[in-house]
Amino acid sequence: MSETTPWWKGAVIYQIYPRSFQDSNGDGVGDLPGITRRLGHVASLGVDAIWLSPFFTSPMKDFGYDIADYCDVDPIFGTLADFDALVARAHSLGLKVIIDQVYAHSSDQHAWFRASREGRHGDFADWYVWADPKPDGSPPSNWQSVFGGPAWTWDARRRQYYLHNFLREQPQLNVHNPAVQDALLAAAKFWLDRGVDGFRVDAINFAMHDPLLRDNPPAPPGPRTRPFDYQLRLHNQSHPDIPKFLARLRALLDSYGATYTVAEVGGADPIPEMRAFTAGETHLNSAYSFAFLYAERLTPQVVAGALADWPDEPGLGWPGWALTNHDSPRGLSRWAAPADRQAFARMAMLLLMSLRGNPFLYYGEELGLTQVEIPFEELQDPEAIANWPLTLSRDGARTPMAWEAGAPNLGFSSATPWLRTGADHAAMAVDLQEADPQSLLHLTRRLVALRKAEPALRLGRLERIEAEGDLLSFERWHENRRIRLAFNFGMKPVTIALEGQVIAEVNGATGTSLPAFGAIAVEG
Repeated sequence: MSETTPWWKGAVIYQIYPRSFQDSNGDGVGDLPGITRRLGHVASLGVDAIWLSPFFTSPMKDFGYDIADYCDVDPIFGTLADFDALVARAHSLGLKVIIDQVYAHSSDQHAWFRASREGRHGDFADWYVWADPKPDGSPPSNWQSVFGGPAWTWDARRRQYYLHNFLREQPQLNVHNPAVQDALLAAAKFWLDRGVDGFRVDAINFAMHDPLLRDNPPAPPGPRTRPFDYQLRLHNQSHPDIPKFLARLRALLDSYGATYTVAEVGGADPIPEMRAFTAGETHLNSAYSFAFLYAERLTPQVVAGALADWPDEPGLGWPGWALTNHDSPRGLSRWAAPADRQAFARMAMLLLMSLRGNPFLYYGEELGLTQVEIPFEELQDPEAIANWPLTLSRDGARTPMAWEAGAPNLGFSSATPWLRTGADHAAMAVDLQEADPQSLLHLTRRLVALRKAEPALRLGRLERIEAEGDLLSFERWHENRRIRLAFNFGMKPVTIALEGQVIAEVNGATGTSLPAFGAIAVEG
């Protein structure tokens, strides 16, 4: 990587869900000191950065994505001093630190919202989205919330409705208001001053609404598990002024030097927004793709289609890729039968480390952790509870990290964990895989190291994407160096013809044959 190439270009980022990584004080919930204790493991993977999901002060109605204080740590996770110690330890290990920023909404317990709901006049009156009822007393528009039911809740103090695209406890910030933007940027500055190296900007396409409050039109027939799915969300999100705010955020980060921003943009047609939010050199650096996170199957055609959306063109943003995260069921449980999961995981790891953009590794993915079945009576996830049993629980992907096979709660905590551990996770624990040179953990280290050593994989352009049946192939180029890659997504062997030096192979692949879930990378 040249001196002019930003650190984040092509970097591998490891996502940590703080509640579930390591408990240091015996309350069954992971915390910041626990993360600090385990950073040696993360650094050993060779990744470039960690991304911490929210750890801010919160009543935890949505487990930290309902923020009551943007500039403090919730006591369940520790203190600001603990955060400072985490950053110092990460930096000493060569790890950058990325944290979530939630700009679309706050908690209803935030001081801003408490002041705003006191009346229609005052400094904070217009910091949230308030509207009068229709003449018949019904909500101002037909907008529906992601978590079920109308996106409007009546507030008797103001005798108005307030907007919430998620839980009623997550009132929508009025990011059209310059004072709100200033306050959010001040919060960003607070964390930049404490040494963070970048932000993942949560649900940013929800940050601004249509001020005319026009009704959303009905959606065409399709899969529907929530009222939210019955509408085309044209007016409650995706306002064209969002990029202007992101330009202000980018200017702030640029003033701090080598920082990084990635946009989370969900929805049925996210690509236009993702490109708008990352356009040129004045918006966010990258956008986080959902292409694989909810795919029922991972196929060559799905991958090829996703890659085609992000050609290497001037002015076009930089993609981020994840196979699983805190909001999606773990990929192995979606895409492979139990007997095939370890082989599939090895192929998928080479694929992820070969893509142009930023690969995001979700904690435990380096072990091949699977989705855990959480009984209804143990569910914590408000979305799963509201839409049970039709919505897959996010809890099943948020279960404790598997550190020690023989330890209570797999070494995560000395107390009963906030979510149960996976019944099959002991066999995948870190200590067992450390002792096995052929484990997925060791393969992950080798593939991350390969990506870091090969500019073609980390920075190069991606060409000649071909998807035919179960076979996916493409090339990565940097200057005059070419790496060709091929992946078999199926159970039957596939014949190929790749001549050159093999720099990576999984599941017995060769330059002439790919066994079931075989994959190979060849130089030349």
